[in-house]
Amino acid sequence: METFDRLLADAGGASRTLTLPFERRRRSRQRVVLDDGSEAQLLLPRGTVLRDGDVLGGAGIRRALVRAAAEEISVAASADTALLLRAAYHLGNRHVPVQIGSGWLRYGHDHVLDELCRGLGLAVSVARLPFEPEAGAYAGGHAHSGAHPGAAAHYHHAH
Repeated sequence: METFDRLLADAGGASRTLTLPFERRRRSRQRVVLDDGSEAQLLLPRGTVLRDGDVLGGAGIRRALVRAAAEEISVAASADTALLLRAAYHLGNRHVPVQIGSGWLRYGHDHVLDELCRGLGLAVSVARLPFEPEAGAYAGGHAHSGAHPGAAAHYHHAH
């Protein structure tokens, strides 16, 4: 079984992909099934969080490109920045991973959190989307340039 134990800076030669939801991308040590059906294991440094576009490498020359899977996400939206800030505060106070964009917040779908956001005055919808939440203020990592619009900055951090 192939082992991936590091992240690479260059996607060149990554002919395979690994698509995982956020909860699985938070786990640095696990068995995975690549999109081509082959099995591999992740033995990454503890605390590594995989982000869409990361490239996995191991002892061999084979590489795999990480993709964020579409998952059930709540999208809380408002043109009122103060309402978005209040919702972000309340979600953060509950340690909920949140992805922040212009005019919206995304979090893993939860009907209780949906009602909280609606109660604050935000419109809430549910969609199947890739989820890339903020890494957090203490994420001692690096940001990748060229992140796609609406994406959180890309960090690797201890969780």
